[in-house]
Amino acid sequence: MRRLRLDTTLQLITRGYGWLPDQRRATGRRTVATRLGGRPVLGVEGPDAARFLYDEDHVLRAHAIPEPVQGTLFGKGAVHTLDGYEHRVRKAMFIALLMDPARIAPLVDQVTAAWDAAVPGWAAREQIVLLEEARVVLTRGVCDWVGVPLAADEVDSVARDLTALVDGFATGGPRHWRARRARGRREAWLARLVEEVREGTAAVPAGSVVDVVARHRDADGERLEPRVAAVEVLNVVRPTVAVSWFVAFSGHALARWPQYRERLAGGDAEFAEAWAHEVRRFYPFAPFIGGRTPRAVEWDGERVPANSMVLLDLYGQDHDPDLWGDPYAFRPERFLGRDIGPFELVPQGAGDPRTNHRCPGEQVTVALLSALAVRLARLDADVPEQDLTISLRRIPARPASGVVLRVRGTT
Repeated sequence: MRRLRLDTTLQLITRGYGWLPDQRRATGRRTVATRLGGRPVLGVEGPDAARFLYDEDHVLRAHAIPEPVQGTLFGKGAVHTLDGYEHRVRKAMFIALLMDPARIAPLVDQVTAAWDAAVPGWAAREQIVLLEEARVVLTRGVCDWVGVPLAADEVDSVARDLTALVDGFATGGPRHWRARRARGRREAWLARLVEEVREGTAAVPAGSVVDVVARHRDADGERLEPRVAAVEVLNVVRPTVAVSWFVAFSGHALARWPQYRERLAGGDAEFAEAWAHEVRRFYPFAPFIGGRTPRAVEWDGERVPANSMVLLDLYGQDHDPDLWGDPYAFRPERFLGRDIGPFELVPQGAGDPRTNHRCPGEQVTVALLSALAVRLARLDADVPEQDLTISLRRIPARPASGVVLRVRGTT
């Protein structure tokens, strides 16, 4: 007899990051079959389940990402929506841009220089909101690096729009509509730049992100349409600015566990990277990632029909006690002296970014967060009384206050 699968859309709305973990706890299993919006969904968790999800024989991305997410976070026509050969050709462009340490180092230099330049201004103010200031620093640095000309009086508005793209993808309210308007503005802005670069009326550094994307030829041998090229430039810039969430979470962690400040401020590169991994594991970022089944599939005794959704519970896996041991304790040292399997730590997806849909910018995130967390620990700053709660109902989650600091300078 076929089991009745109840629709749990309301639970997703009310529980947020806790939705899939709650479903799994209720059944006592890592795999749950449910429905969202009437559509069958298979929720999975664990390294083996991640391997299953990233196997294109089982799960595809084309036609899987909901329009509200395409219209805000990723953009229509983005690499995230492709599969097979088309995906590999487009993805190769991002791998060349984002996975070469020789390219990442100048980005880190640009961003840390922007941070250092901002600190005296922060010290001159009564207080700052770390999340807001981090997004400005990251916008300045990444726009210089990708080859997007940015006047001083444009930085704040561009930073707000780039933040809105991340902040509005998982809600139907005002945040979502701000994100849609921001995407329209920024796609038009960058599409014009791409056209001007191709026409020779605007110059960008050779080998910069804008230059590479403008010249890229897709699987069909054709250059990207200007709007799609703009989407892909944004898919470098937007996730870089999203590192501001992890910077704010680092501020939250230092407020809660100040015993780590001295060690982090010391600049030990290995510990700084361990800190970056633990922040990404411990704090909520993406709740899940998924795709659609091209045919009926079965996993862990659960069978779903063709065109069902398969969702990997990222937050749940990053808090799986079988993988992490005492997962709700914040301990950066858990990442010292250990290798991280490609299907274990999954805040930005799983697998090998060279061959599947895992984010190729994850190395960029770790490098930036490692460098900025050290600078944050070195700030001579007080943490005034404020609301530092983090609601797991809000996607993406953030400290309620954004982490307010009273900065005096650097130590």
